[in-house]
Amino acid sequence: MFVQQLEPVADSLGLSALVASLPLVTVLVLLGAVRMKAHRAGLIGLAVAVLVGWLAFGMPVGQTLSAGAQGVLFGLFPIMWIVVNALWVYRMTVRTQHFDILRRSFGRVSDDPRIQALVIAFCFGALLEALAGFGAPVAICSVMLVALGFDPVKAAVVSLVANTAPVAFGAMGTPVVTLAQVTGLPLDDVATVVGRQTPLLALVVPLILVFLVDGRRGLRETWLPALVCGVAFAVAQFAASNYVSAQLADIAAALVGAGALIAVPGARRPADESVREAVLTGARSEDLDQEDPRREVLRAYAPYALIVAVFSVAQIPPVKELLAEATRVFDWPFLDFAGPDGEPVGANDFTLPLLGTGGTLVLLAGLATAVVLGVRAGTAAREWAATVHELRYAILTVTSVLALAYVMNLSGQAATIGQSVAAAGAGLAFLSPVLGWFGVAVSGSDTSANALFGALQVSAARESGLSPELLAAANSSGGVLGKMISPQNLTIACAAVGLAGREGDLLRKVLPWSLGLLLVMCLIVMAQSTVVLGWMLP
Repeated sequence: MFVQQLEPVADSLGLSALVASLPLVTVLVLLGAVRMKAHRAGLIGLAVAVLVGWLAFGMPVGQTLSAGAQGVLFGLFPIMWIVVNALWVYRMTVRTQHFDILRRSFGRVSDDPRIQALVIAFCFGALLEALAGFGAPVAICSVMLVALGFDPVKAAVVSLVANTAPVAFGAMGTPVVTLAQVTGLPLDDVATVVGRQTPLLALVVPLILVFLVDGRRGLRETWLPALVCGVAFAVAQFAASNYVSAQLADIAAALVGAGALIAVPGARRPADESVREAVLTGARSEDLDQEDPRREVLRAYAPYALIVAVFSVAQIPPVKELLAEATRVFDWPFLDFAGPDGEPVGANDFTLPLLGTGGTLVLLAGLATAVVLGVRAGTAAREWAATVHELRYAILTVTSVLALAYVMNLSGQAATIGQSVAAAGAGLAFLSPVLGWFGVAVSGSDTSANALFGALQVSAARESGLSPELLAAANSSGGVLGKMISPQNLTIACAAVGLAGREGDLLRKVLPWSLGLLLVMCLIVMAQSTVVLGWMLP
């Protein structure tokens, strides 16, 4: 049995933490300074983590490689299993041209560009984040806004800023599922606390969006629909994450937010022509005036309705228990270790939820989608294979980062860094979201940032006497605000709207909003660690 050591380097916590941080520093420097592709940086960081775990922390080579293999499997299933199947559903809607029908349907909800930004970038973007994540909402929503006549820069900025509040529960809850896995905390506990932080962002993001679209006039004239949308989104996200399911949090929030927005009397009122002339400075897509048969419009909405239905049925207790029977728990081979206190830890076992996992449920909804949209079996299979090919580098990035995280966590590197960071004491609560923000800003993924820093946050929390659930959640909640400035997301946004090479322009426009909202989140988490907002925690 391998027993983790907290001070393996010269019996010094500081030196040990310095050495333990080498894998993270390697990844961050390669991504941020060298601008290396994420999958290559992840693989190099993994190699450094293996060497540090073996040479500095004394973890046997066999166990080190086995820990990395466990991270790879978790990255493939359930993480990328969810993403692949969700994007497969989207690709089928594009193949059958039902995505164009959906775009035209959104354009007819209101002719007010400020309301269109809320419907598409905030509500529909949240639904796309719930189903796929990993940059898909920014790309798709930017294209839709440009088709409606938005200036490409403004469309990209609005989509980037909107892609914040739903990120922690994106891709069917993948970030919080990963956070629970790497920290050893129960998923429900982590999701509950995140669900009492990110909804507070949802209250203000719609107001920011209408300001971005039309300045002070937009805020003055459409503050009520924006506020109603934000409140409805926040309440639904809180309720679903705390009392239903983390996987359904963003789906519920997106649908309830959109419904509340459309229900506001002024939301569907025709906008002044001066507003349209001032805001819509780009070329309008010529097919927006095309009338679509009601039957085809319903089929365009069907994939999302099917996903909601499948996940809702899966939460019914008898069905949930039936799906859980397919879960397999087994001893992970060549892995036998204990924490610094000598007690065996949970990673010696591996849980494989074959049917109850989000990816399998999305696959079932995808099969039903193929039937509803009339996609032949062969075509659907080719689209699935094409999806895997499209995501090949993302798959390699996620699996390498998770392998790195597992090696760091199981060898004791994360615990050593956590104990060192705990010296910040009470100030750790304020700084905790910054770590998540930095991780997402560099990696482009809340899932990756949670894998990298989740265990570190929990270790530091326990050493400093703070709530592990609070700091773990803060890592994810702070991370969502780094999404809009990550190089990957900026590149995706520029590519989607034909602004290749202008990532710097977008960064300058969204950075103040990212930093401002991060400060708000830091103050929220700090207050939640005290009696001021401590009552918010379960």
